[in-house]
Amino acid sequence: MRSVSFPGLGGLEISLNRVAFHLGSWPIYWYGVIIATGFLLAVFYCSRKSVQFGIRQDDLIDALFFAVPLSVIGARLYYIVFYLDLYRTADGGLDFVQMVRIWDGGLAIYGAVIAAILTVLVFCRWKKISFLAFADLGVFGLLIGQCIGRWGNFVNIEAYGGPTTLPWRMGIYEFVNGTYQYVEVHPTFFYESLWNLAGFFLLAWAVKQGRKFDGQIFLSYLAWYGFGRGLIEGLRSDSLYLFGTGIRVSQALGFLSSLAALVLLFWNFSHIKRHPKTLWVEQAAQKSLPPETQDEQNQAPSEGAGPMQSKGESSAEEER
Repeated sequence: MRSVSFPGLGGLEISLNRVAFHLGSWPIYWYGVIIATGFLLAVFYCSRKSVQFGIRQDDLIDALFFAVPLSVIGARLYYIVFYLDLYRTADGGLDFVQMVRIWDGGLAIYGAVIAAILTVLVFCRWKKISFLAFADLGVFGLLIGQCIGRWGNFVNIEAYGGPTTLPWRMGIYEFVNGTYQYVEVHPTFFYESLWNLAGFFLLAWAVKQGRKFDGQIFLSYLAWYGFGRGLIEGLRSDSLYLFGTGIRVSQALGFLSSLAALVLLFWNFSHIKRHPKTLWVEQAAQKSLPPETQDEQNQAPSEGAGPMQSKGESSAEEER
């Protein structure tokens, strides 16, 4: 049993037990319960909203069977690659048993996101579905999962920041030089949870305003999350660094992905004229109609359109 205090909030102190309950002799950790809760809520929300993006619920569920396990593997591998020394044995070998103990923490969200994107890309090519439309839907699941999942870091007392005197500072006992020392730090897990919650509502509002093109919400997610993660990562004390350099991997990746997404958003809005019918949801609706109905809609003239006339014909008419 460990405790976390908030001295600037009336001395609030919370005792934390990493184990939620036992199934027989098998401990079930709060970290896993929280991650599972975020996952279920993400699936529920995306299932309810899938029709708005032209994605069938069956295709969504099928994609999850591949994306979920591969995302967990991606999150773990990303973390291990940059913290490989933590998984070495005394003789310099690798401790593979320790590598699979994900319930002890050590999942990097960017590894999960990269794995999910690659998995969904392959799945959409296989199913002949628009990847960008699927990604527009999927980012809401990511935001829900990230918002809730960060509280698993709170229970594990990890993913916190450096020392601070701010009113909402978090008091913990940190293992330093072979002994536990009391420190007051930034609750960066909370910052990121709050940032993802704000991003969820912002992107939900953008969908209500009407998407202009497939991929708009996906790029907006990359811009929003990447910028926020870059800022928050600079406060953390447990960042993954780029192979012995002073470069924080997630901070660099966050800012670069945000910048790239903003450039692509600007280009799409300012240089590419799109018709609402080009959205995948419209194409999917068209494909679901009977063939004879599709032919009628394709042959029907646009509302208010008349026979085409050349400029010369129009002038001749006016002269008569």
